[in-house]
Amino acid sequence: MEKLYVSNKNESARIFKSDFLEAFTKVHWSVPLWIYVPLILYFIYRSCFVLNVSVSMIGVLAVAGMIFWTLTEYLLHRFVFHFKPKSGLGKRIIFMFHGVHHDYPNDALRLVMPPSVSIPLAVLFYLLFRMVFGVTYVAPFYFGFLTGYLCYDITHYALHHVHLRKKFLVGLMKHHARHHYQNPNLGYGVSQTLWDHVFGTAFDYEK
Repeated sequence: MEKLYVSNKNESARIFKSDFLEAFTKVHWSVPLWIYVPLILYFIYRSCFVLNVSVSMIGVLAVAGMIFWTLTEYLLHRFVFHFKPKSGLGKRIIFMFHGVHHDYPNDALRLVMPPSVSIPLAVLFYLLFRMVFGVTYVAPFYFGFLTGYLCYDITHYALHHVHLRKKFLVGLMKHHARHHYQNPNLGYGVSQTLWDHVFGTAFDYEK
């Protein structure tokens, strides 16, 4: 396997010459919370008091939304972030999205998705879900989906910069470390390992 460059310091590469554009590639880990927690609360309120969806239906759809996020997380990571384009422009775009993180995995300002990327994706997914579920049931599904996304972002930051003790989180940390330092073609799940086991991209821990 080709040996990749990896820095273990809290540093990173510059992507844009423009300071203005460069600022959009970096984000503090707490920013997604400030953006999406109010949005989640809004959709909870809308589900309960505006659309009058039953509690049981809200629970089912919210859990379904969270589970669907975990699949989205896996598919985006595997087939988009690790896509290998042939053109120079394509390679640069993938590096901007994800390659820089593999080269500088401990850069604290490139561990959660910047709003310049996450907000357009959030709008796109909302529109798609609304087409599928309609105006009423999209709200509980969507706040479940956003909750899953926030769990992913915060978990990803924690796996790189927090001293974890809980057995489940330690397991995720080892799983993610193997993805970075042993084989980037395995271990695409970040907040969970479910879909790696389903699709055969989990690590064999007996080796």
